[in-house]
Amino acid sequence: MKRFIPALGFFLLVTSVLQILVKQNIIAESLVPAPETVVKTLIELKSDYVTSFSQTLWNTLMGWFLSILFGTILAVVFSLSDLLKRAVLPFAVFFQTVPIIAVAPLLVIYFGFGAPTVIASSFIVSIFPIIANTLMGLESVQANQLDLFKIYHANAWQILWKLKLPAAYSYIYSGLKISAGLSIIGAIAGEFVAGGGLGSMIDSARTQQRVDIVFGALILLSVMGLLIIGALTLAHRLIQKRRPYFTGDL
Repeated sequence: MKRFIPALGFFLLVTSVLQILVKQNIIAESLVPAPETVVKTLIELKSDYVTSFSQTLWNTLMGWFLSILFGTILAVVFSLSDLLKRAVLPFAVFFQTVPIIAVAPLLVIYFGFGAPTVIASSFIVSIFPIIANTLMGLESVQANQLDLFKIYHANAWQILWKLKLPAAYSYIYSGLKISAGLSIIGAIAGEFVAGGGLGSMIDSARTQQRVDIVFGALILLSVMGLLIIGALTLAHRLIQKRRPYFTGDL
């Protein structure tokens, strides 16, 4: 708990300074709202924020879980077949380099407005770190360890499950942390064009010049990211506690 005190103190300092600057008209509230105004907006539009938050969270988690599932499967397949890796992996890199906001309109055409497009957007953005990190971890197995398993006539499944995946755990965990944040970005980009959630709320507030609504949504998005990363970190610590030999500290 003590390690969060500096961050909390810095947050309170920044919000206090910002409150003073806005109230003294040093910073225009039309550009940056006072923290007091943001809190009032969160309370006044509580029901809208709660509904939008739950929609964005659900779509983000669905896109993230799909990226974990398919990303891990693809990484395992690529680790077993160099031909497939050279044939398919460049396309995964291509999707990572194309801005999702440019692809999102196509997703609306394919999946329609609403959750399917948002989930697809979140999935596309977050899958590449899963593939790249998991594949890197699977290929990091030392040759002498692999030779030892072969000496004992371990089959491909035993090598994968008992050697490669445990060795790749730290890489997989890093990929999960990266993709968790990207999944939120992808979901918001999808909501800008497909509607729903906090992304739609931000886009609507933009047309109304309601920066207080935008800041309120940004705070909730930050909370969402902290919740997801916090749950992931807790799971990681539980795994380390129960299987200390399974992975090292990152």
